[in-house]
Amino acid sequence: MTTDGDRETGDAPPAGGAGRDVLRLAVPAFLALVAEPLFLLTDSAIVGHLGTTQLAGLGVASAALLTAVNVFVFLAYATTAVVARQLGAGSRPGAIEAGIDGTWLAAGLGLVTAVLVAVLAGPICRLFGASEGALEQATTYLRIAAAGIPGMLVVLATTGVLRGLQDTRTPLAASVLGFGSNIGLNVLFVYGLGWGIGGSALGTILAQTGMATALVVVLVRMARREQAPLRAHPGRVLAAARGGSPLLVRTVALRGVLVTTTWVAAGFGDVPLAGYQVAATIWSFLAFVLDALAIAAQALTGKALGAGDVVSTRAATNLMIRWGVLGGFVLALLLLGVSNVAPALFTTDPHVRTVITTGLFIVALQQPLAGFVFVVDGVLIGAGDGRWLARAMTGCLLAYLPLILGVHALGPRLLSAPSVQRADDLAVTWLWLAFTGFMAVRGTLLWMRVRTDRWMVTGAA
Repeated sequence: MTTDGDRETGDAPPAGGAGRDVLRLAVPAFLALVAEPLFLLTDSAIVGHLGTTQLAGLGVASAALLTAVNVFVFLAYATTAVVARQLGAGSRPGAIEAGIDGTWLAAGLGLVTAVLVAVLAGPICRLFGASEGALEQATTYLRIAAAGIPGMLVVLATTGVLRGLQDTRTPLAASVLGFGSNIGLNVLFVYGLGWGIGGSALGTILAQTGMATALVVVLVRMARREQAPLRAHPGRVLAAARGGSPLLVRTVALRGVLVTTTWVAAGFGDVPLAGYQVAATIWSFLAFVLDALAIAAQALTGKALGAGDVVSTRAATNLMIRWGVLGGFVLALLLLGVSNVAPALFTTDPHVRTVITTGLFIVALQQPLAGFVFVVDGVLIGAGDGRWLARAMTGCLLAYLPLILGVHALGPRLLSAPSVQRADDLAVTWLWLAFTGFMAVRGTLLWMRVRTDRWMVTGAA
């Protein structure tokens, strides 16, 4: 293993070659990644037309469910980095074995988490302080959707394995099938059978579980081809858990930011909460779009550093940062163009539509910064810089709490505006301005890190 004191040197590789590698991974990753937020967008659109209370309830339940799932996102991120390094070092069987360990870990964590979330669905949703009507809808959705958590975590792990093996096309195929079935099942259960918000949760469970099954079949076939063992190895599984713990801390801190924001939104009432839910779901959708470059960054960075090629790592990093910022500008223009018409897809309530538009305007302005943040985050995850990322995200959370709690304290003043519409618009505006402050702090810390060479450690581990 080498550090920045004894790196290889040489001329940067041709930009065209690096660009082709990025596009080869990023384009299928983009199409696969947008399928995940499309699950939520579909749920929001279908449930939103049931009523404002149902949409507000979905906002609470989604925040809780995504927190329960995304705290384990290291199953994808850490697995991608470890598998890519093994591949770069020339050990494909070792890469697959590492992926199998991560998949077993995902299955175990998923089962335990599903039971806890289902049993505690009511108390968890009550923590957000939403209205009684929204709380009832949220509890129904979360209790049913908890059964899909094992499948969601297995999808994370197996997708991470395939990305580390430089295969983003297979996850794309699984995501397309999953998203298509999710739409059909949701429409059937919610409208055709009249099962309401619970039908939406059930449709998502079946779609996610189907995706997990398909990806496990692919991984098993690869393991047999390389003669890699399929059984769980407790020691290696525990090592995988330890290796992912810094990214777990990072993700818990990030989810702390998002959950706290939802809690403050719930305190403003059903309309601001419903409006925030839609804008936040669109923000997540755009984040996944930009994350296509971050996924390419993880895979290429891990493989290049595993092979000891620091020069290519820096060249690809600079290229992907430029593309990330440019992509953010493009998304900002597109979102500004549709911000007045998109809300109609999610609700028939004109009051909620106006609040959504207000939030989307600020979300659009964030996108160039978001492009930089997500790409650099992906580069550092691919480099295995998890400890620094954990400390940095914890610092961002601590910096954000005074901002968002200040917005919470402003609540009575904001809600005393001359008109109800004006009050709700002000509430959502301050929510998103505070979140923009969080992104600015996060971007600053990431820039300070990536401009150095301390994160570029080479070797298979």
